[in-house]
Amino acid sequence: MGTRTTSRPVAVAPLAGFGSADLPVVGGKAAHLGELMRAGLPVPQGFVVTTDAYAQAAQLAGLQALFTDPAATPAALREAILSTGMPKDIGQAVTAAYRRLGENVPVAVRSSATAEDLPGAAFAGQQDTYLNVVGADAVIDAVGRCWASLFTDRAVDYRRQRLITPAEVRIAVVVQVMVESDTAGVMFTADPLSGARDRILIDAGAGLGEAVVSGLVTPDHYVLETGGKLLEWKPGRGEVVIRPAAGGGVAHEAATRETAPAGGTDLHGALLTAANLASLAGHARTIAGHFGRPQDIEWAIAAGKTWIVQARPMTALPEPTAPLGRFRRLQGAILAEYLPVRPYPLDVTTQVAHGPAEMMHGITEYFGLEGAFTNYLREQDGVVVALVLPSPRPTPRMLLTPAKLARKARRFKPASWSADPRQAAFLAEVHALESLELAALPWAALLDVPARAMATQDYCRDLRIDYLPGSGLALARMIVFTAVLGRRKLVADLLGGAQTRTEDSNQALARLADELRADPRLREALTGLDAEQVSLALSQDPRLAGFAARLEAFLAEFGRRETTSPLLVSAPTLAESPQIVLGMVLSLAGAPAAKGAANSRSAAALENLLEHRLLRGPRLAKLARARVQAAREAVAFREDTHFHFTAALPVLRRSLLQIGARLQKAGVLHEPEEVFHLRWEELTGIFDAAAIPAGQAERLRLAIRARTAKRAELAGVPMFNASVFFPAAAASDALATGTPAGSGTATGIARIIRDAADFERLGHGEILVCPYTNPAWTPLFRRAAAVVVDTGSVASHAAIVAREYGIPAVMGTGNGTAVISDGEKVTVDGTRGRITRAAQAAATA
Repeated sequence: MGTRTTSRPVAVAPLAGFGSADLPVVGGKAAHLGELMRAGLPVPQGFVVTTDAYAQAAQLAGLQALFTDPAATPAALREAILSTGMPKDIGQAVTAAYRRLGENVPVAVRSSATAEDLPGAAFAGQQDTYLNVVGADAVIDAVGRCWASLFTDRAVDYRRQRLITPAEVRIAVVVQVMVESDTAGVMFTADPLSGARDRILIDAGAGLGEAVVSGLVTPDHYVLETGGKLLEWKPGRGEVVIRPAAGGGVAHEAATRETAPAGGTDLHGALLTAANLASLAGHARTIAGHFGRPQDIEWAIAAGKTWIVQARPMTALPEPTAPLGRFRRLQGAILAEYLPVRPYPLDVTTQVAHGPAEMMHGITEYFGLEGAFTNYLREQDGVVVALVLPSPRPTPRMLLTPAKLARKARRFKPASWSADPRQAAFLAEVHALESLELAALPWAALLDVPARAMATQDYCRDLRIDYLPGSGLALARMIVFTAVLGRRKLVADLLGGAQTRTEDSNQALARLADELRADPRLREALTGLDAEQVSLALSQDPRLAGFAARLEAFLAEFGRRETTSPLLVSAPTLAESPQIVLGMVLSLAGAPAAKGAANSRSAAALENLLEHRLLRGPRLAKLARARVQAAREAVAFREDTHFHFTAALPVLRRSLLQIGARLQKAGVLHEPEEVFHLRWEELTGIFDAAAIPAGQAERLRLAIRARTAKRAELAGVPMFNASVFFPAAAASDALATGTPAGSGTATGIARIIRDAADFERLGHGEILVCPYTNPAWTPLFRRAAAVVVDTGSVASHAAIVAREYGIPAVMGTGNGTAVISDGEKVTVDGTRGRITRAAQAAATA
C-alpha cells in the first residue's frame, strides 16, 4: 500500500497523489481510491478538497464554539457552514482543479470523512454525495454541502452511538469525472450474510449506481465463485433507472422489465454479460488482495469499460461457520437458544462464565466428557463477534459413567429434590444477598456481592448432577412402557400434566388477565401505556390499587426470571419490567378465558392409556400411574431447577449496576449501564472507586468507547448462522421446516415477535413466529394458535409448554423469522415440522 504523505497541508490536490497513509488528510474514501489508482485499477480521474480546507472553513464558521454549546443543534452547525461559505483561496483552487479535468465536465462530488470506510466503522451513506455536477460554481456549492452533511441528524446520531465527538471527525471531499454508466452497482468479495469468503456477490441495475446503492431498485443479483464461475443469478425488477439530467443533476425514470428472465446460470436477459462478470470478478480479486480483507465495491460500466468508483472494507462481516458434527451441532442448538443476542463483556465474564452454560460444562465433565460448553465465544477488541463450537472428547472417566448414573438414579429421586439441604442453603444464600443494602456497602464489600451471587450456581450444578440421572431414567421408563403398549404418541400429553413453576407463573398471569377481562375499565386504564406511564398508573390511580398489589405479588414471586436469557445479566429481569408483564396480561385478557386445556389433555391421555386391555388389572394400572407420575416429576425437576438457578440473577444485576453508579460518580461512566461494556477483571482491578488513578480511569473510558463502537457496528450481524445448527429438511413446497415439537396443524396470520417488547402485538389465534423463546414467553402460548421458533429443540421450554396447551409447534427452523412475512397467512404442521403458505397448504391438501 502507498506510504507517501503530503509534506505540508494542502487545500486541493489530485486524487492520484494520495494513499492509505493520508487518511487524516483526505478521509477514508479518497485514501482508498488513491490506493486503487496506484494499484492500476480503472478509477475515474479527480481531485480532493482536503480536511485542511474543511478546517479553515470550520474555523471561519465558528464551529469550535458551537461544539461546546449544548444548545447548538445539528441544524445550527449545518447553517453555520453553509452561510459562511468557502474561503476565497480555497474556492479558487477548487475552480482551477475542476478546469484541469475538462471544460464544464460533469463530475461526482462525494464526502470522505476521516472516520469513514475504516474496519469496524463504515459510515456508509452518513454524509452526502452529489452526481452530475456541472460548472465550477456548482462544484463549489456541492463541496460546501458535503461539509455541512457532516452534521446531518443521521450522521450526528451515528457518531454519538460510537462515542465519537464532533470535534474528532473531519471531512474531505472527492471530485471525480462522472461515469455516465449503462449499468452500475455494488459487489462484495465475501457473502455479507454467511461470511463465506469464497464467494463474490454482485448487484446490478441499469443507469447510475445510485439506484442500487440507495435501495430504489430491485437489482439483478449474481453469485460467483472467487475464480469468476457463475453459480446463480436472479433477475431484478428494474423499477427505477437514474440517469444524468441535461445541465446537471439526475433524473429518475420509471422502468420495468416487460418479461422476467428465468435466472439460474443462463445469462439470457441479464444486465451483465459473461465478459462483464469476468471483468468485475478480476477487479474484485485484485482489490481484496491489495487491501488484505473483504471489500464492498461500487462499480460502473460505460461503453463496455468497467470503472471502480469506490471501495471500502466490509464491516460487520459474520465469521464463516465450519461444517459441524452431530454433537457440536447439538451444542450450537443449545447455545443459540441461550444466547439470542450479543452478550456484553460483563455478561461474558460473569453470568456466561459462571451461569447455566458453565453448569452444563461441569455436568458433562463430571460424567467424563471434556471440552463441552467451554470457550465458545470469539471476541475481537473485547466484543463477542461469533459463536464457535468446541469439539468435546471422551476421557477414560467415561468408563465409570454407567456406574455413576445407576448409583445416583437409585439414591436421588426427582420427587424429593426440593427437600435437599443444598436447595435450602442455596435459597438462604440468595435471601441473604437480597437483604444487603448495596448502596451502603464499602467498595470491597460491594465487589464481593457479585462473586457470591455467581458462586450460588455451584449448588444448582451439584443438584443437577445428582438428580438428572433419576429424571432421565424415569422418562425413559415411561417412554418404553408406553411404546410396548403401542401408546407412544400419548407421551407428550401425559407429560403435560406436570405442575411446574413455569405453569404456576402462567396460571398466575391468567388470573390477572381474568381480572382485567372482567373489568373493562381496568383494562382500558392500562392499555397503551409506556414503561414510565405504567409505573405512574399502578402507583397513583386508586382504581388500580387492588390489581397493582396483585401484580406486585406476582413480580415478587416470579420476577427473578430473565426476560431474554439466563446467561445475560445485562438484560432486565421480569421484576424490573412490569410493562412487559402487563403487556402479557393485556394480551391474555384480549383472548377468551382458558379452560384448563393442559390438565384436561393430560387427564384424557392418562385415561386413554389406562383403557389399554393389559392395564385393566389394578396392579398394572398402579404401575402405569407410577410411571407417568415419576416422569412428570422428572419434567418438573428440570423446569423448576431452571426456575431457581435464575434466583441470584436480580441481585447480581443490581450489584453490578451499583458498581456502575459508583464509577459514574467517579467520572468514569456517563451512566451506570455503561458498566456492562467492562469486564469483571477490570472492575476487580479497581482498588477504590472513589480514588481511581487518572491513567486507569482513562484506560477504562477508552475501553468503553472502543467496545461501544464495535458493538454498534456489529448490531445487524448475527453471532451465528442458525441454519447451520438447524439445517432445513428438503421440502420444496415449505416456507420453513424444523423439528416437530407439538402435534397438530393450525392456520392463521403469522406474527413475528422478536423480543419481549413486542408481546402485545400477538393477536388471539395468530401464529407466533420468533427467533428464540424462554419461560417468560410461554404465557403467549395461551393466545397463539401455533408456535414457530428459529432455535430450540423438542425438549425446549417452548416445546414443553406448547404440548401442554395442545398447540402445534415447530422448533429449530433456523430461518423462520426471515422467510415468513409478518401478517402472512400460514399453516403450521407441528406433526411433520413444516410451515407452508395457507393457500398452498389448501391446494395440496
